[in-house]
Amino acid sequence: MLILSTIIPDEGIQTRMKEGFPDSTFVYHAGWADGPLSEAEVFITYGEDLTEEIIGKAKNLKWIMVMSAGMELLPFKAIEKRGIMVTNARGIHKIPMAEYTIGMLLQYEKKLKLLMKNEREERWDRKIEVGELNGKTMLVIGTGAIGGEVARLGKAFRMTMLGMNRSGKPVECIDRMYTLDCLLEVISRADYIVSVLPSTAETKHLLQMEHFIAMKDSAVFVNIGRGDLVKADVLQKALESGELAHAILDVFDPEPLRNGHPFWSMENVTVTPHLSSKSGEYLPRTFAIFEQNMLEYSKAGKDFINVIDLSKGY
Repeated sequence: MLILSTIIPDEGIQTRMKEGFPDSTFVYHAGWADGPLSEAEVFITYGEDLTEEIIGKAKNLKWIMVMSAGMELLPFKAIEKRGIMVTNARGIHKIPMAEYTIGMLLQYEKKLKLLMKNEREERWDRKIEVGELNGKTMLVIGTGAIGGEVARLGKAFRMTMLGMNRSGKPVECIDRMYTLDCLLEVISRADYIVSVLPSTAETKHLLQMEHFIAMKDSAVFVNIGRGDLVKADVLQKALESGELAHAILDVFDPEPLRNGHPFWSMENVTVTPHLSSKSGEYLPRTFAIFEQNMLEYSKAGKDFINVIDLSKGY
């Protein structure tokens, strides 16, 4: 079996794959090399480099392992037409993204930007008013693995956790759960609103001006899901008119955020370059998921993890 990976991991991971699956041939190549492409039975990819043309050339392809959680760029129709299985790395991001969320909220409450500026300027100012996470209410929109971990850490800071998903089913560490159709009502109760939503037809531009108007004027909005949750001009207007206090943005539509965009210079916006999921443990964790599924695939089993519903796109 030929396995083509457009991700080139370190030698340790490559050795583990070779020793774990001696009957398979792993080809690591930065791009889709024509020879291996037509022969490969399995792809390992971040997904962003896949096109209908690539799928068409991959005559033997039966399984695509996407080493990320985002799926919106995949050519789903071409993949579904061929009956190719797709799995992803859902769940591996929960630790770094939850740590990012809490870290950024602490940065906001403890005024770390201002403190670092004062440090550079050798300014001693003990009149700065700092806040606490303790006692605040957080609304997590999208309570999958990442949202659940955000909630777990939030409880450690004695926050009240509200959660929102499609079903409204209970989630551990969430005090009260709601469905998305309750968004306008519930959003007004939160001090922090954290979106972990993927990009789907249902979630695109889900947040409208009415939602920001409903927020507390002291609220902080954190987006670690996808940038198309809200139009940039809508969010900018809400921030400029004081409908909320601050936005912490790790995702944008489009990306990268263009030079000169107002978000870069707005005092009540924190911009980071889509790195909340990054960690030195990223590839080891993703290849561990691949390894588990590869063992199942090798024995023609059916108990795969993180299988994507191609009709839904997630």
